[in-house]
Amino acid sequence: MIKKLICDAKDRENTGKPSAGKDLYPNCDATVWTRSCEKEIFVPIEGRSSGSIPKWICGSLLRNGPGNLKFGQMRFDHLFDSSALLHRFAIKDGRVTYQCRFIETNSYRRNRAANRIVVTEFGTKAVPDPCQSIFSRVASIFHPGESSSDNAMITVYPFGDDMFAFTETPVMFRFDVESLATLERVNLYDKFGIVNHSSHPHIMPDGRIFNLGLSVSGMGPKYTILEFPRGKRQWEMANVVATLPTRWKLHPGYMHTFGISENFFILIEQPLSVSVRHMIAAHVKNEPLMASFKWFEEHNTHIYLLDRKTGALKHTFYSEPFFFLHVINSFEKEDHLILDICCYNDPKMLNCMYIESLQEMQTNPDYAKMFRGRPLRFVLPLNPPTSSANSFIGKLIKKNDENDGRENLIKLEGTAAEAFYADNRKIFCFPELLCDLGCETPRINYERFGRKEYTYFYAISADVDADNPGTIIKVNVKNKTKITWCEENCYPSEPIFLEAPNSKAEDDGVIIASLIWGRGDENHTGLIVLCAKTLKELGRAEFFTPTPVPKCLHGWFTPQK
Repeated sequence: MIKKLICDAKDRENTGKPSAGKDLYPNCDATVWTRSCEKEIFVPIEGRSSGSIPKWICGSLLRNGPGNLKFGQMRFDHLFDSSALLHRFAIKDGRVTYQCRFIETNSYRRNRAANRIVVTEFGTKAVPDPCQSIFSRVASIFHPGESSSDNAMITVYPFGDDMFAFTETPVMFRFDVESLATLERVNLYDKFGIVNHSSHPHIMPDGRIFNLGLSVSGMGPKYTILEFPRGKRQWEMANVVATLPTRWKLHPGYMHTFGISENFFILIEQPLSVSVRHMIAAHVKNEPLMASFKWFEEHNTHIYLLDRKTGALKHTFYSEPFFFLHVINSFEKEDHLILDICCYNDPKMLNCMYIESLQEMQTNPDYAKMFRGRPLRFVLPLNPPTSSANSFIGKLIKKNDENDGRENLIKLEGTAAEAFYADNRKIFCFPELLCDLGCETPRINYERFGRKEYTYFYAISADVDADNPGTIIKVNVKNKTKITWCEENCYPSEPIFLEAPNSKAEDDGVIIASLIWGRGDENHTGLIVLCAKTLKELGRAEFFTPTPVPKCLHGWFTPQK
């Protein structure tokens, strides 16, 4: 059923062979991902403004993402290996400035000093380091973050009054919001025994932060929820509030995000795992981590609900296998938990991010299918009926016509999602489609509606074969409608919602996003402000820089103090 929801008419139509000499995806310019910043911009530069940016917006839009694909004559093989580059759009009194700067990671320093790639990354094998023997590589397995790459190129998040850049390794970098200078390197493994952690922690209204990590003990790997209480140097004061053993001891699941509701931590254990055996072998042989990923397509996805008060596992639900990166939102309503996720059939989209794949995209008829995803809603019954005689339907793996007439355990009105009992009273869940567009890097009015029933999320297009792949999308999850904003040859970043002063409605505010342009216009970046209700443009600032500007991934808006 999930494959049916994700596979749309375009996949069924695009079955012919491409015409010779013609691009398959003429509206998509993959070079926006393969650029390298050649010159950092330390002093903020002024832009060319148009329209009217509301003067109540005062602060910095901070962005993180791939910044440099090459050192000397060597090039990284995967987009996720590119050296982390921070961007800052400073907004004050309707005016905007721009600057960018690399994060001074150990990996970046070593590669820069050698003028070649000497640190093996997620998808790139480095040249052998003559100073590191096989024995030192074996010993370094037990000190994550110090022996391997610390390239922190995914996101930025505040911990109290401080801003950090990080990825899924245990190393984070504190940086100065105004100068973008790297200030401090923090290894969470040294402090809390975490070998990796989610790129998207949850910030609570009272300032506490929760994040999901993976720790290893004598009993095997386990998922670990850390709580960072509010206070000075917040990142140094974490407590473990919940743990859960992995489904497979030698294959812990890959989780880029997780969910939180009023009463539960929500862990989605997809059947994409990291093979411990292959990871150790890769580390010893200096091979990329990507080779350690294993996709078990015949196994289901597990959804675990852990009690936020006790840390205990309270519920387990099952679904068909799917791959995901981002949870949109999750909340509880009338004895149900609603979980919205951007889903893919499988993790092939990670292969699409190899530089060679990006360069050959226009001649690959399967590329769009590999990247095809859709936002789906799962509804999990927290107190399902147990007396129905027709509720046990055998080992339910896939939805089919034989399930018709069986009792749907979901009693919540207004949803087409379904759930049924299977063997041993396991509950299998089947989602509904929220929007028939590929949506990625979703954002909501998080401060007021995170973990609560909500109506809207904002995202960017993930369909490379769309009429305009550079599209910002606003989805109404209640009536399944959408509106969009786009501009030819323009590629916006993750849209961030800012609530207007004295707002009354959920979408009273603006959307801000950074912009870059394709087709040779690589030294051109900008910031746009859209009305969050209508997606009509309010104002923008454009910058023509002395360096190419690559496309970024995630970011944060921090108000000026």
